[in-house]
Amino acid sequence: MRRNGSTGLWRMVSLTALASTLLLLFGFGYSVKDMLWPQGEAYEGERPSAVPEVSATLGASKEIRITAIGDSLTKGTGDATGEGYVKQVVRLLEEKFKVPVKLNNNLAVNGLRADQLVERLKTDKGYRFSLSQSNLILFTIGGNDLFQIAAGQPASQATGDFDLGNLKSELPEGIERLKQVVEQLYEINPDAQVVYIGLYNPFYDLKDLREGSLEVQKWNNQAYELVHRYPNMTLIPTFDLFENTIGTYLSSDHFHPNHEGYGQIAIRITQSLE
Repeated sequence: MRRNGSTGLWRMVSLTALASTLLLLFGFGYSVKDMLWPQGEAYEGERPSAVPEVSATLGASKEIRITAIGDSLTKGTGDATGEGYVKQVVRLLEEKFKVPVKLNNNLAVNGLRADQLVERLKTDKGYRFSLSQSNLILFTIGGNDLFQIAAGQPASQATGDFDLGNLKSELPEGIERLKQVVEQLYEINPDAQVVYIGLYNPFYDLKDLREGSLEVQKWNNQAYELVHRYPNMTLIPTFDLFENTIGTYLSSDHFHPNHEGYGQIAIRITQSLE
């Protein structure tokens, strides 16, 4: 009898120990699971709005659709072949991405100022429709805002008789106009990749007007601050292309690029897009 009671006691102790061990292992395993595979509480608040995808979306597109707007630089004035930078960008993008690239429209107008472009963006249904159907928007604007005021005549017809004081005084108003252009473009098509081509001083080789480059750089710096606010917008610098190579890249009118000058701009635009 004593022997059977002792056996039962040991069995009870063994079962109790086993149960404790299993409980300990279960608790340990549960803790390890939480450390290795943590699960937070479900988020019930508002989800953040999606940030527009930029150049990666462009490269992944089955087709790139371009609308170009702005002034004579986007029009291609000065290029004897008529290509300008826009048509050269089309060709370079086809080579880079191996997808069809379609130029929906080149709506640029010679002599256009930023305030005039803002008005077209607000009221011209053709402008707005073409821009809304594009996933790449190219534009130049601002040169006429600065140089027309400084010269007292259309910038492309200027002979070098500039008032740099007027150029400096016009800068803040011109930047405010550019801001309105950028805002309109984002309102019309917030998903398209937008490329703004910065300004250069075509009169850098004229000693009395070399200082104008400082005002042009102020414009470019402030323009960069504007477009940098939008994840789908990029500024392409051009000032360095022309300052020391005016004879190589400017056309005979001493204001607009020639075919090679536009080609350099096109290369930079293409390099900036992925």
